[in-house]
Amino acid sequence: MADYTEMWRNLGLNLENHAGLLAVLGEGYKNIYLSQKGRPKGMEYFDFVISEVHGLRIKEIADAKKAGRKVVGTFCVYVPEEIVLAADGVCIGLCAGAEVGSDEAEKFIPRNTCALIKAFMGFKLAGLCPYVELTDLIVGETTCDGKKKAYEIFQNITGRVYVMEIPNMKNEESKKLWQSEVVRFKETVEAITGKTITVENLKKGASLVNAKRRALQRLSGLRASDPAPISGLDALLINQVSFYDDPVRFTQMTNKLCDELEERVKQGIGVAPKGARRVLVSGSPMAIPNWKLHSIIEGSGAVVVGEESCVGERNFRDLLDESFSTVDEALQKMADRYLQIDCACFTPNDERLGNIKSMTEKLHANGVIHYALQFCTPYMMEAYKVEKALGSIPFMRMETDYSMEDVGQLKTRVEAFLEMLK
Repeated sequence: MADYTEMWRNLGLNLENHAGLLAVLGEGYKNIYLSQKGRPKGMEYFDFVISEVHGLRIKEIADAKKAGRKVVGTFCVYVPEEIVLAADGVCIGLCAGAEVGSDEAEKFIPRNTCALIKAFMGFKLAGLCPYVELTDLIVGETTCDGKKKAYEIFQNITGRVYVMEIPNMKNEESKKLWQSEVVRFKETVEAITGKTITVENLKKGASLVNAKRRALQRLSGLRASDPAPISGLDALLINQVSFYDDPVRFTQMTNKLCDELEERVKQGIGVAPKGARRVLVSGSPMAIPNWKLHSIIEGSGAVVVGEESCVGERNFRDLLDESFSTVDEALQKMADRYLQIDCACFTPNDERLGNIKSMTEKLHANGVIHYALQFCTPYMMEAYKVEKALGSIPFMRMETDYSMEDVGQLKTRVEAFLEMLK
């Protein structure tokens, strides 16, 4: 890795804290990822991305800013990436997957706040996220009460937070509200970039994002094979990287990996023995470097075959209909596509129940672990309905945070659950 110290200093990072974070991240990655046996060769690219996630990728984005492009940071899959790309902007996910800066965050928000909210506050306040420092606009969304109140505080801290209102129901009135939010976001992106978004540019943006979704769909489909050609840990990493990497390059490298995985499937090569217990993980999103649950499951001899999550199927399940001929029609189709996302913020949310059952069948999962971050009330509440909808399919609820203190306890519970799947 090159020396990026001057770049980090110019971004205002806390160099001592940041060096400590990178050291911990590097050691954790080595122990969790590089210790896996029989990994596909195509994972070398994603290993490289992680090694440079605060280095070369940050330099690329900084160079884009110098060239006049605007950077839009997001926390949620409801933000239409197509609009940002149509204005020649850079769309990136923001840091929110580690227990950092908690003491500073708790000066602003309650201690019993979900780990994801506390993390994005902590990363900023501890001077650890170069992505936040590069943003021209930070887009929040009203997917839970904790987030929408935290964004008010984050606006006071950063001065560049924009919030999209996500309706809590999917009736006609809610659809109109969401359509107006998509239009308002498009106008906001035009204002910060100084560019008029045209049909042609929207088609280019839609094509880029749909290509990325198709690559991820392809990867998901290959995970249905037995033996599984790729570990759940590696597939989770690819989904996480999709929020950070250049979309064209990411799509190319993911498809290249899928070519290799298809050959593995033909040859019967897997990362676990044929007949290994197969688990679907469902629930709260898992941002980098939240690899704890997958590591426990696969370290116990099973394989994770899918993620019913925003960092997973919920992000790429639906493509955007590209058959539009006007800007208004494009925004309408975009609103329709994004409102199909089955976040737990919606009531009722029966689509999610059907999607979990469908994924369980499609991926030949033997059981489902429902993962919720502590204090993530929407997902904790929905666990009851998910369990009922799955019927006889083995099911386990799990609530945890980003700390490693409960690893032993979780491992014991996971191993007991896996025994049920034999």
